[in-house]
Amino acid sequence: MKTKLYVLYGGKSVEHEVSLKTAVTVLHSIDESRYEVYPVYITREGLWCTQPGPIAKDELTIERLIATPTFPDPARSIGEILSGIMALPGPKVVLPLLHGPNGEDGTVQGLLELVNVPYVGNGVLSAALTLDKAMSKQVLAQAGINQTEYRVYRCEEWTTDEAAVLRKAEDAIGYPCYVKPASLGSSIGISRCTDRGELLSGIREAFSYDKKIVIEREVNGREIQVAVIGNESPQASLPGEFIHDHVFFDYESKYMDKRLTMQIPAKLAEGLTSRIRELAVRAYQAHGCEGLARVDFFLDGEGQLYLNEINALPGFTNFSMYPVMWERTNGTAYSALIEQLIGHAVARHQNKQTLQYTK
Repeated sequence: MKTKLYVLYGGKSVEHEVSLKTAVTVLHSIDESRYEVYPVYITREGLWCTQPGPIAKDELTIERLIATPTFPDPARSIGEILSGIMALPGPKVVLPLLHGPNGEDGTVQGLLELVNVPYVGNGVLSAALTLDKAMSKQVLAQAGINQTEYRVYRCEEWTTDEAAVLRKAEDAIGYPCYVKPASLGSSIGISRCTDRGELLSGIREAFSYDKKIVIEREVNGREIQVAVIGNESPQASLPGEFIHDHVFFDYESKYMDKRLTMQIPAKLAEGLTSRIRELAVRAYQAHGCEGLARVDFFLDGEGQLYLNEINALPGFTNFSMYPVMWERTNGTAYSALIEQLIGHAVARHQNKQTLQYTK
């Protein structure tokens, strides 16, 4: 009997479009001889929409995947939808392809834990920690992993005394600096600031996306990325980097610039490649990650490494850095990588069933 693969995509996050691109690529790579694919589209308003049966590859386009009129009764509750599709006989796995809040932050993961079904990617705690940059930085500090100077500010602190927050940030961080919403990805809501005026507008923009922000000192250097996969014994890929001439690698630079080229493996000094891979695994384990994550570093002109952030659900189109790094590291094809991730999901779920609290 084929495994039923429930693919969650879309969502209320501002990263909705990124999720759709990921979903189309992943769905086209699924082995139909082994899996029946059941798309579950979450609209921008948060409605969960399902179809009555599996969908074939030749029907998979973004237009079809978001055509809610083709989904019967989209206003049903999440509980009704999940209980309906999970009642189908045979083995099941959920593939969450939801970027950002309400998908990558532990919320959906908690729901899937309650349903007691295998799902690809990180669990509740690791998903929540990695999406929240402020909490992640505390974990990294406790693990003794080097980071750039940063400060965290909450919206209440800002609305109470804007001038005090500006002054504290300037004294502690200085310019240039980056202002980021604490819990968002794809460089959305992030600003590079070189003076007080830019800092003021950057803080206001970041607070429009989140109630907590992070302000970081700029590291003048290269951004090196590493793909990590696995549960108890994770493995790190060869490091890679994008070759570009952008001062700030923002959303448009990442997704719209056709001139971007990947350098995999990244050209690094002898011994640095193994050091970066080791640190990536260490950071992955410190956050309790399972399944997959991409770990991003800064490398300055003095050869000093700073861990930037961990992305628990990195971009996953066939042109994204994560799958390409594995293809260049050990020849793993895109479809085979998805198979590995599903395998890790099933193994983790089976191990959990042996624990006393699950009985």
